Amino acid sequence: MTLQSGPEARSGGADFVVVANRLPIDMVKLPDGTTEWRRSPGGLVTALEPLLRRRRGAWIGWPGVPQDPHHPDAADDEVIEQDGMHLVPVRLSADDVAQYYEGFSNATLWPLYHDVIVKPIYHRQWWDRYVEVNRRFAEATAEAAAEGATVWVQDYQLQLVPKMLRMLRPDLIIGFFLHIPFPPVELFMQMPWRTEIVEGLLGADLVGFHLPGGAQNFLILARRLAGANTSRASIGVRSRFGQIQVGFRTVKVGAFPISIDSAEIDQHARTRQIRQRARELRAELGNPRKILLGVDRLDYTKGIDVRLRAFAELLAEDRINREDTVLVQLATPSRERVDSYKVMREDIERQVGHINGEYGEVGHPVVHYLHRPVPRDDLIAFFVAADVMLVTPLRDGMNLVAKEYVACRSDLGGALVLSEFTGAAAELRQAYLTNPHHLEGVKDAIEAALNQSPQEGRRRMRALRRQVLAHDVDRWARSFLDALAAAGADRASPAQIDVT
Repeated sequence: MTLQSGPEARSGGADFVVVANRLPIDMVKLPDGTTEWRRSPGGLVTALEPLLRRRRGAWIGWPGVPQDPHHPDAADDEVIEQDGMHLVPVRLSADDVAQYYEGFSNATLWPLYHDVIVKPIYHRQWWDRYVEVNRRFAEATAEAAAEGATVWVQDYQLQLVPKMLRMLRPDLIIGFFLHIPFPPVELFMQMPWRTEIVEGLLGADLVGFHLPGGAQNFLILARRLAGANTSRASIGVRSRFGQIQVGFRTVKVGAFPISIDSAEIDQHARTRQIRQRARELRAELGNPRKILLGVDRLDYTKGIDVRLRAFAELLAEDRINREDTVLVQLATPSRERVDSYKVMREDIERQVGHINGEYGEVGHPVVHYLHRPVPRDDLIAFFVAADVMLVTPLRDGMNLVAKEYVACRSDLGGALVLSEFTGAAAELRQAYLTNPHHLEGVKDAIEAALNQSPQEGRRRMRALRRQVLAHDVDRWARSFLDALAAAGADRASPAQIDVT
């Protein structure tokens, strides 16, 4: 498949284009058997929707449903209008999903970028499909974007799009943001296609990461693998940006910690309905003195097994009273066709059964485990009800659940136990920070959170809320887009840009 350029590539009218693996919509089956598209909630959509409306924007992405080769839809390539947003579908076959998404994105890149918690698999066929699908996204974007438009490419599934798009449309201002951690140099060097990925990202005018460490790793790799010249390469307190010279172009690299729509969540959590639902949840759990809560996508990076082991040992050592303390673990299904996820789910469910068998009573389990999506209102009510929030990933780019919990606690109640290996730990310093690889440390943090005094709890939560409410998702998006606009204004004219 070759890149299509020429007049048709410049026919779009969108001044601002978001490119992401998924469109911000889900297909919903109605009682009569028909289907419709509904907007899926998410912080990224919330932050970018006003810009999409205001600037003749478009969103490029996969609708989330594999294309049926035997029943092609005549409307497959039509723009979807949803709540005033122009959504441009990139169709994927079941083979594309298996190789590009489940394969290269989630069985190669995901484990590599998360410190090789599970061994990455390097299949050449997966890489070839990743290249092909990225090319499709680049072509769809080139067709949708107006002359000189701003394009914001999102996340690890689309790391080749910036260079491909630069080759098609040198007039565009291109930004890229990585929503997961960027690995240390030594780990990234394992990747057989490491140079291609770095060069793909260098097609952007601005490459953004959650943390300075990720930006620094990328600067080193750009110099080593792509022969780029880096200046101001130290991302630290004095400067948020490094610069990379690629031919005649300057690529900026920076740290932009993502956040949530904290004001909206705060207001929602204060409503009478949510407060009432929180009281009902406590009653349904038997009105325990203390509720510990975990809320995660079922993923091996999230450290669900770590908190279960810590909880079991605290019960065994009588440091937690099994009569008046419960743990609720909400685990959203994820990537269930990937083998490592199947094994992990079985292990976690075995742990839950063992703990309840040892320490629970008939009708009174000490661990309440739900493996299904939880309605948004119920989730917020759980945040309001929980005395201790357990966020213990082995590695996480940011972790927005920790910030959502804090945003829900206008009562200044509750406590947050937070892994040091989340991006959020750099901001939420008043949490009970812990190393998830050190089980005794996790146990100590949980015990301290359970037994904190009301005064200490209010002091910590007040500081956490000050940070989360001040640094919301809108501020994150504006910060990145302002930096991207500056990078676009500073760059050389299109005729001078080197796209090799």
